[in-house]
Amino acid sequence: MSTVSLKKILVPQDFSEYSLHALKYAVTFAELFKSELIVLHIVEPIVYPADFSFGQVSIPAMEEEIRKHSEEQLTELVAREIPTGIKATPIIRIGKPFIEIVEVAKSENTDLIVISSHGRTGMDHVLFGSTADKVVRKAPCPVLTIRPHEHEFVVP
Repeated sequence: MSTVSLKKILVPQDFSEYSLHALKYAVTFAELFKSELIVLHIVEPIVYPADFSFGQVSIPAMEEEIRKHSEEQLTELVAREIPTGIKATPIIRIGKPFIEIVEVAKSENTDLIVISSHGRTGMDHVLFGSTADKVVRKAPCPVLTIRPHEHEFVVP
């Protein structure tokens, strides 16, 4: 008989209702399998289109302010939503969300990624794609994609 070993679970957070829902699933799995949670928030770089001669210009001061605020939010989220018996490591990264999620999954050697799907459809999906779709295609481990209000198997 096979056994399931989930030592580390990665759960990306953008502080939306959807990602909080995925966190509930990740916490449940962490409790069941005595796993560590890696709670990841990605700050996307702020790029200001200055003019045509210089191209795009980064705004590091504003980016740092957003990173600090995100770090405070993530620390509060971990304290509020994750029971004390679960080891949780908050991580802030700056970059493209799907790239950073995949990179953290690799560097932390995670066994599972639990990610929400915002359910974009139509033109939004065509233009922007889905972070969850890209993570599923590139991840170094299994990915559990949570779609709120569909078939729920973790009940509060």
